Amino acid sequence: MFLPHPRGPLSTAVAHRLLGGKPDDTDGGPLPGFAELPVLHDDDLQLTLWICYELGYRGFDDVDPGWEHTPFVDRVRREAEKRWLAGLRELVPTVAVRPEDVPKALLELVRNDDGPSLAKFLQRRASAGQFREFVVHRSVYHLKEADPHSWAIPRLSGAAKVALLEIQSDEYGDGRLERMHSELFRATMRGLGLDDAYGHYIDDVPAVTLAVSNLMSLFGFHRRWLGATLGHLAAFEMTSSLPNRRYGNGLRRLGGDADATRFFDVHVEADAVHEQIAAHDLCGTFARENPAAAADVVFGAACGLAVDAEFARMLLTRWEDGRSSLRSAATGGPEAADLVRSVAEGFDGREAAPAQRDGAPAGIDDLAVR
Repeated sequence: MFLPHPRGPLSTAVAHRLLGGKPDDTDGGPLPGFAELPVLHDDDLQLTLWICYELGYRGFDDVDPGWEHTPFVDRVRREAEKRWLAGLRELVPTVAVRPEDVPKALLELVRNDDGPSLAKFLQRRASAGQFREFVVHRSVYHLKEADPHSWAIPRLSGAAKVALLEIQSDEYGDGRLERMHSELFRATMRGLGLDDAYGHYIDDVPAVTLAVSNLMSLFGFHRRWLGATLGHLAAFEMTSSLPNRRYGNGLRRLGGDADATRFFDVHVEADAVHEQIAAHDLCGTFARENPAAAADVVFGAACGLAVDAEFARMLLTRWEDGRSSLRSAATGGPEAADLVRSVAEGFDGREAAPAQRDGAPAGIDDLAVR
């Protein structure tokens, strides 16, 4: 994967520095300021964060790995994270919770979540192109699946660590490559005619998609946010089983075969078990053993639900307006034509017909044939 194209002054400054030569010990001097935009829709902020975090995952083919912990990258990430956290606290105020009430608080958060149902739309109405767009967005996270939450493993001990390892073992396929959830998602991408290379679509997704990934990395990279990491994982597991059933059924409606739907089908059963482990054995145990971090657990869960809700809202709003949810298709640049063409090459015209007859708005397959 190569460094993504910049989206504003800060990501431009970062790209220029990372591509400009060997790592050094200087902090780079003054940095461009942040735009006055909501953090979930600030492309420059979210891309900058994603680049800084990705240096700690797999890095970039055209960037010296020595940049990862340089004063420049540390400073950029620190400043961007201040803005990111301030925006998250505006979105989700921290609330006090008794340690013994953490599992109950998580359940109430999930029950009271009133975000738009992207899963219902994908199950019943989405065209083949819209489903492909959804998979393109989700590839930013699902191709690294459990990695952001795994930063918590060396920071835990006892029963909480065992609970996390039980969840993560499933995510990594219980030691079998073909069962790793990231590998299952790659099969879904291939079944939809998409490129399954790690990070392939970064330039095509908007800020809120990067924010979904950046939230997990923000919590995961910092020991101070261990509780939030666990809460985020719990919310993810507690809200995953039914949506994945709907995603799988939606893809079958569009002609997806068993290989393409297996990722979603596996999560239906696995996450029904994981949600109990995550809420009680993991978060409940951790909060009782670390009372001062109980509020962080709930904060992490609430942030995850809020960011996912905004992600769903963005997709559904774009589709209801007859537009693509992807940056490239929306801006009409040369990369848009490449993406639409690559999707069109794998397009089976029979797939989109039922959704289109039901009045579904345009997706990238529909754009491709106009």
